[in-house]
Amino acid sequence: MATKKSNTNANKPKPSGSSTSSGSSLIPWLGIAAIIILLDQVTKITVEKAFTYGENLALTSFFNLTLAYNRGAAFSFLAAESGWQRYMFTAIGVIAAVVITYLLKKNAGQRLFCWSLSLIMGGAIGNVIDRIAYGHVIDFLDFHYKEIYHFPAFNIADSAICIGAALFILDELRRVKK
Repeated sequence: MATKKSNTNANKPKPSGSSTSSGSSLIPWLGIAAIIILLDQVTKITVEKAFTYGENLALTSFFNLTLAYNRGAAFSFLAAESGWQRYMFTAIGVIAAVVITYLLKKNAGQRLFCWSLSLIMGGAIGNVIDRIAYGHVIDFLDFHYKEIYHFPAFNIADSAICIGAALFILDELRRVKK
């Protein structure tokens, strides 16, 4: 009579800080990225329908909503180029999303690190969608100082990328201190 060998490791919980993770632990991080993409696209579509290009709506003495198009990267970097930058920044965004997905899967237990990467990925994909659909990124948040200085217009995706980058730096600084 053959006896059934029990697998004692099957019922043991995995350590929370483990670098190996199941595919399901990737889902919350991809969900955060998806929320960023959704918020970004809904706000861009709303502004695109409500405004004509260049139109401003002053909401405070330092903040306007405006419809602007950016053919370059952050802060209009390379915006005046002939069009090749659209494809370069689209490729960079797609490659970044693939690499970030790998890093999220590998490090799913590192919460701050994964938050930062999820925000960056959501923002990158939001802007890639614009580049593919329109050939430019839709920007609409316009902060300024007494009409003397205008910070370059930006959007929810750009905000998520900046917040994600700040969290990434914070996570690295915390890791170095340990």
